[in-house]
Amino acid sequence: MRDFLAEYSVLVSYPKHLVLFFARIAVAYGFTYPALLKMQDMQGTVKWFESIGIPFASLMGMMVSYIEMLGIICLTLGLFTRYISILLSFVMMGAIFFVHWKHGFPAADNGIEIPLYYFIFLMLFASFGPGKYSLDRFVFGEGKGD
Repeated sequence: MRDFLAEYSVLVSYPKHLVLFFARIAVAYGFTYPALLKMQDMQGTVKWFESIGIPFASLMGMMVSYIEMLGIICLTLGLFTRYISILLSFVMMGAIFFVHWKHGFPAADNGIEIPLYYFIFLMLFASFGPGKYSLDRFVFGEGKGD
């Protein structure tokens, strides 16, 4: 039984790195359109942030926009993945509480469903790293991408 479990654990660990790679790409892609919208109209972003009650709207608008753009690059490359995932998770917490909370859970009602999923994926990246198909592993060595 012990041999079976050892072989099984090796077998199921192979796709782990591919799953992390494709999950990083999917999450980065999901941030792309909203980040570009914020960057293209920073004044509109600041006004929107003010209208929904985000404190320090000018500063937060710029910070969120740049964190999202940096996040897209870092997640795609698998570079500084744990750190950027933590920053992006704070962005998602802000989105959940300032934008989506009042609409409940369902995505169809602009609820917290989708941002919550992003938050969970980001916490997985922060916890488990980017996987071996990443620049983190290439630049910082064996085990850093795991």
